[in-house]
Amino acid sequence: MPRTELIVYTRTLGYRHDSIPAGAQALAELAAELGLRAEVTEEPGVFTAARLARCAAVAFLSTTGPVLDDTGRAALEPYVRDAGGGFLAVHAAANAEPDWPFYRTLLGTRFDGHPEIQPAEISVADPHHPATAHLPARWRWTDEWYNFTAHPRDAGVHVLARVDESTYRGGTLGPDHPLAWCHPVGRGRALFTALGHATEAYAHPDFRAHLSGALRWVTGTGRA
Repeated sequence: MPRTELIVYTRTLGYRHDSIPAGAQALAELAAELGLRAEVTEEPGVFTAARLARCAAVAFLSTTGPVLDDTGRAALEPYVRDAGGGFLAVHAAANAEPDWPFYRTLLGTRFDGHPEIQPAEISVADPHHPATAHLPARWRWTDEWYNFTAHPRDAGVHVLARVDESTYRGGTLGPDHPLAWCHPVGRGRALFTALGHATEAYAHPDFRAHLSGALRWVTGTGRA
């Protein structure tokens, strides 16, 4: 069965970002550019083996809290690990599914708070990956700069971009503070970006290109 769809999942059982509607629209538009039909939903019932079999990837957009039921978890894990599905997590998705060990495997770490929104400088760690190839080596951006409970490199991820903690207040990971990374999970691919707090981010060409490249990578249509 051809995989021609993308699920954009936006359910929240914790803090809900005002940017979710803009992010969902952006992901749907970017999916269409890749020839994928996006379904934006907050219904955990969409996560079944039959439904996921039609999906090139699943995107969790600023989801918070325990957003899947047992059936959904039982479908999503083999979809990625065994069937080679793609998984994209954006911003507050780092704070979803707090008691599911496989979700930590997907992300490589867990959310651990953030300082106030402020500008900072991002450095590109991989200038060849489709999610970061369009960015300058140093990129000035304003966002919520997420801290994490453990360094994602400890989980073997491939870091795409870091934030320079000397350019803002409140970082806890030191000189190597990843913001975006990817890694294989079984036969599948997972990519996380901590960026995307503000509504206006989803209209910014650089950030949209970041998301588009991330989608291309998790769906296997981009290089690297």
